Amino acid sequence: MTQDLEKILRAFERGDTSLEDTVSLLKDRREVDLGYARVDLDRARRRGTPEVVFGQGKTPEHVAGIMTAMYARGQRGLTTRIGQNDAEKVIADCPDVPLIYDAVARCLYTDSPVDIRGQGRILVVCAGTSDLPVAQEAALTARLCGHEVDLMVDVGVAGLHRLLNRLDDLRRANVLIVCAGMEGALPSVIAGLVSRPVIAVPTSIGYGASFEGVAALLGMMSSCSAGVTVVNIDNGFGAGYAAAVINSEGSDA
Repeated sequence: MTQDLEKILRAFERGDTSLEDTVSLLKDRREVDLGYARVDLDRARRRGTPEVVFGQGKTPEHVAGIMTAMYARGQRGLTTRIGQNDAEKVIADCPDVPLIYDAVARCLYTDSPVDIRGQGRILVVCAGTSDLPVAQEAALTARLCGHEVDLMVDVGVAGLHRLLNRLDDLRRANVLIVCAGMEGALPSVIAGLVSRPVIAVPTSIGYGASFEGVAALLGMMSSCSAGVTVVNIDNGFGAGYAAAVINSEGSDA
């Protein structure tokens, strides 16, 4: 992006572009107004990663327009919380944009190389297979932010030996994301076993008294284990993004 900016300014310096055209080019680097959305192109510079589209509630046409605008300007597109039927419509409407749909994570993203920038590996852990969509959303988000990610599935506290058998893997991670529903005990257990930051993600999985993730949320927020940070119910994206920021500390990103 810095090279593109220099090209625009050098062209103005040489007199190849007018002041009005230069201002227009610089503005187009910061924002694209599509009428139904204002695409924040400057976020990649400010935050290190491009804007992410929340797909729920948007039409496939709107998602397609946003993803196309980002791709045309050299930015990776990621849309979260989009169903398969809508994702297939977006892909059909964007024949020139290489898009991949992850049905488990419910995410649609641009197929382009990822520059690894992390200081270590991020480990995403989920208590049960039912928590996998949230865990996969977290893993995909962190991976697209430029980090190496591993996934550990079905190691909930109902069979604690499964978790203890993976203790070395847990302790090798630089940041851990732990997704669990029901009573939400897994992040507290893991935080008591490792020295690295733990991001807890309550999921809406569980029987009636779990109140669609509220029981897990309150349990995680009340954890007696130090170093547990909690995001909102089913917020795999938020956990993946936060883990990427933590794992970038000290790097040039």
